[in-house]
Amino acid sequence: MTRTQLPPAWRRAAIDAAVLTALGLFMGAVGPFGGAALAAIERYPYWLACILGGGLIGVAIDETLGRRVPGFVARIAVTSLVMTPPVAIYVFGVARSIFGRAQRLPDLPAFLWQVLVISALVMSVRALVWRRSRPVVQTRTVIAPPLPEAEAAFRQRLSARRRAARLIAVEAHDHYLRVHTDAGVELVTLRFADAMAELSRAHGFQTHRSWWVAADAIEAVRWRRGGGEARLAGDLCVPVSRTCAPILKAAGWRP
Repeated sequence: MTRTQLPPAWRRAAIDAAVLTALGLFMGAVGPFGGAALAAIERYPYWLACILGGGLIGVAIDETLGRRVPGFVARIAVTSLVMTPPVAIYVFGVARSIFGRAQRLPDLPAFLWQVLVISALVMSVRALVWRRSRPVVQTRTVIAPPLPEAEAAFRQRLSARRRAARLIAVEAHDHYLRVHTDAGVELVTLRFADAMAELSRAHGFQTHRSWWVAADAIEAVRWRRGGGEARLAGDLCVPVSRTCAPILKAAGWRP
């Protein structure tokens, strides 16, 4: 099964595992809290086991309790604090198992502090990974009264059935235009640049080099890196290019 075919839950779990593995290898290379003195054959398995197992405990807590905590920093702090006791018990067990000798009970306050610091680091990195991956959905609309007279010249190009219909979007398609209305789609022989000139005073936005949308047809905007995607009336989704994004944001569709 390829990555694109993985169900969302499995894809998310795979990314979490990859992040935790990378952090475990990093901690094995750094060897904090005196771990650098250990041989690599002990150090790397120890840190991989600690970060993977402890991280999974943290993920479970974050996905249950953490979801109820408002605020990015507050969620990380609460998750890190709650996961510290069970992770400390788990880490102590890992140390006994890997090092193959009886371990003395550590200085508890210092040991818990070390576990808390590492837990906060791991959960912060994970939160940043998912914060960047998630698109931001904006559903706030800013709509001014429509200007029918500004669309009059363009509407004359449409058939009688769609001339009075609600204009949703105009899409450049080869040497034609696809005009999307609530009465269906119609092909019009016209250059996109000429259409933009005729709609220059209409209440709408050019969202892409080949798309113009009516402002009152926008229902939501999903922002990604630089650009995004606008959802319009009639379940029509159109791209928002990086170049055109500032126009929509200035109109109130902010991330």
